[in-house]
Amino acid sequence: MKERFTPSRLLYSVYKRNLKRQVKSKEIPKHIGLILDGNRRGAKTLGISIQRGYQIGANKLEEVLEWAWELDVKIVSVWIFSTENFNRTDEEKAVIFKLAEENARKIREDKRVHERKIQVRFSGEISLLPESLQNEIRKTEEATQEYDEYILNICLAYGGRREIINAVRKIARYVKQGKLNVNDITEDLIASHLYTTGLPDPDLIIRTSGEVRLSGFLLWQGVYSELYFTDVYWPLFREIDFLRAIRSYQQRQRRYGK
Repeated sequence: MKERFTPSRLLYSVYKRNLKRQVKSKEIPKHIGLILDGNRRGAKTLGISIQRGYQIGANKLEEVLEWAWELDVKIVSVWIFSTENFNRTDEEKAVIFKLAEENARKIREDKRVHERKIQVRFSGEISLLPESLQNEIRKTEEATQEYDEYILNICLAYGGRREIINAVRKIARYVKQGKLNVNDITEDLIASHLYTTGLPDPDLIIRTSGEVRLSGFLLWQGVYSELYFTDVYWPLFREIDFLRAIRSYQQRQRRYGK
């Protein structure tokens, strides 16, 4: 059945097209971070199960990544599951891990990933995840490790404080072993021991659901990132919401603390 094209849909289409044209005419952020918040509240709003809400959220991520790559955003970091989320119910974690496993495999088998040469990497305490999920993660990283056109950085079992603590511990071992002098510890050295080693800091971080905080996402890397918060729950996030975030970024003057 053909979808009815109402006046409101027409206005939305025209507005989106004009907004996209406006955004494309200016500098696009190279690295965008996404905090995918509001899956459960989005499910409640839609009157569906939490499990179904997470499924829609997973599908939404695929859609948003397509929008990003259409704009030639080179790097996208997405926060899927935090270290604090391990405190959720076993049932909810099982749903999330099952979806993560399915989508790690789906990404690896997606021809668009290989055509666009998208390197997929996972950041976080991967060893804390179910073994079957760890296996899918390893296979996906290995299958895309040689690509360098785009990067999808998936933060899973990730916590910003934990990331910094782990980096400090690694460096402290070098000092203890006499391989490093304390005075040689620099910002660059610490950055090279984070999960995101080799990636530039995010230019823009977007959080959905109305929460106005980073909650530990890319704490070190996001010190000079531009932040954008929207009230829209993740499963309901639209392309115009994404474009508005980028437009807001383009309207700002980045000072980097100067």
